[in-house]
Amino acid sequence: MAITIRCDIVSAEEEIFSGEVEMVVATGELGELGITPRHAPLITRLKPGQVRVIKGGEEQFFYVSGGILEVQPQVVTVLTDTAIRAKDLDEAAARSAKEEAEKALAGRTDAMDVAEAQQQLMQAMAQLQALERLRKNLKH
Repeated sequence: MAITIRCDIVSAEEEIFSGEVEMVVATGELGELGITPRHAPLITRLKPGQVRVIKGGEEQFFYVSGGILEVQPQVVTVLTDTAIRAKDLDEAAARSAKEEAEKALAGRTDAMDVAEAQQQLMQAMAQLQALERLRKNLKH
């Protein structure tokens, strides 16, 4: 039987995942992290993007809008404003948001609008990347 660690993925609206897993993979500020049982305690910020959970040898994919990843001896917790199962992402909406953000950046209004547009662009691109990775893994 595989050694596991509990993983909780919690958004502002709901707990989207909770269960025993073999590994959690997420993108922190300094790069990709692979968390397995007996990992050292850790707290880091997450970039918008994909969180992969490996459970029973199968991968589940989630999109997170950024947030915090906390590793404790018995549990990995992902706290985020938005968490969506990758299979539930709306590709058309993500592409539309990406195009709107690119137009806003091209218009270059004040600094606050530029920062907001950059954040929206980063989130839309992360959603599209999560969808692409999901498709690749479904083909294998």
